[in-house]
Amino acid sequence: MADAKVIPFGSPDDGYGRHSGRERHERHRQQGWDGGTGPGSGGASAGDAGADERTGRAGEGTETDADSSAAGGSWERTAAQALAFLRRRVTGEYEVDDFGYDPELTDQVLMSLLRPLYEKYFRVEVRGVENIPADGSALIVSNHSGTLPLDGLMMQVAVHDHHPAGRHLRLLAADLVFMLPVVNALARKAGHTLACSEDAAALLARGEIVGVMPEGFKGLGKPFSERYKLQRFGRGGFVSTALRAGAPIVPCSVVGAEEIYPMVGNAKTLARLLGFPYFPVTPTFPWLGPLGAVPLPTKWTIQFGEPIPTDGYPEGSAEDPMLMFNLTDQIRETIQHTLYKLLVRRRSVFF
Repeated sequence: MADAKVIPFGSPDDGYGRHSGRERHERHRQQGWDGGTGPGSGGASAGDAGADERTGRAGEGTETDADSSAAGGSWERTAAQALAFLRRRVTGEYEVDDFGYDPELTDQVLMSLLRPLYEKYFRVEVRGVENIPADGSALIVSNHSGTLPLDGLMMQVAVHDHHPAGRHLRLLAADLVFMLPVVNALARKAGHTLACSEDAAALLARGEIVGVMPEGFKGLGKPFSERYKLQRFGRGGFVSTALRAGAPIVPCSVVGAEEIYPMVGNAKTLARLLGFPYFPVTPTFPWLGPLGAVPLPTKWTIQFGEPIPTDGYPEGSAEDPMLMFNLTDQIRETIQHTLYKLLVRRRSVFF
C-alpha cells in the first residue's frame, strides 16, 4: 500500500475544514455513505399521488419503475463512492498531517461508526457547543469517567457534528493508547496524540481545538461509589500550555458516562500482570464474558461551558505556580458544579 501524502493540517489543500461536521454528514448521507438514498430517491409528491389515483394501476406501475430506477441509481452512487474511497486508500492518494491525522478516514468511516452509538445508544444531548471558538485555538478540559474512554470519543463526535464552524477535536491520550496494537493506529488516524505539553503546544500553535482530561486513569478507573466526584487535576500543566499559546480554556462536563460500566471492584494483581492501570470488576464483567463488556445504554449530556481567556496575563505568567494553582482550581470547580447541576436536572440514568 502506498504511503499517504503528509501535509500541514488546515492548509488550503485540506478540504475537510470548510464545512461543518453535520453538513459533511448530511452530504455523505445524500451520496449514499450513511445508507441514505440521496437526491431524487424520495417518495412521490401529493400531486403525483393524486395522479396515480386517477390513472389506476398504470400509474402505480410507473411510480414503481421510477422508484426502482432511483434506488438503483442510489446504490450505484454508493458503490462508486466506496470504490473511489478504497482506490485512494490503496494508492495512497489521501492526506494525513504530521501527527498522523487522516481527515477523510475520520469523516467517512470512523465518525460513521461512532455516530450510531452517539445518537441511538447513548442519545447524547449537547449543550453550549457554541462556546467553542469558531476559529483559532482552544483547550477543552473535561472530566473523565466510564472505565473505558468512550467519553472522549463522544466529545469528538459532538464537536465534529454540532459545532457551527465544523471544528475538529484533537484529543490528548495516555501512553497506553499508543502501546496497544490497532488502537494505536486508529487513535492516530482519528487525530489523537500523546498527552504531553510538546504535542499540545504544537496543535494549539496551529489553531486546533485540543481536548484534555486531567484526571487521567484516576478518573477513568475510579469506583462507582465515587461517581461524579472529580479526582485531582494534576499540577496544572494544561493551564501552563494554554497560557503560553494564549488559547482560551473551555470547561466541559459529561454526565452519563459514569454508569456505563459500574466499577464495583478492581483486580489489582491481574492489572499488574497485564500492565494495565486497573482491571475493572462490574456487575456483569468478567462474569458474563464478552457480553459483560457491553456498556449500559445510559442517557448522556455533554455541556461546554463559557471559555476562560488566557491571553490577558503578563509575559511569564505560565511560570507562576500560584496562578497555575488558582486557574486549575477554578476550572475544576466549574466542571464539578456543572456536573451537580446536570445531575439535579436529570430525570433518570437511562431516559
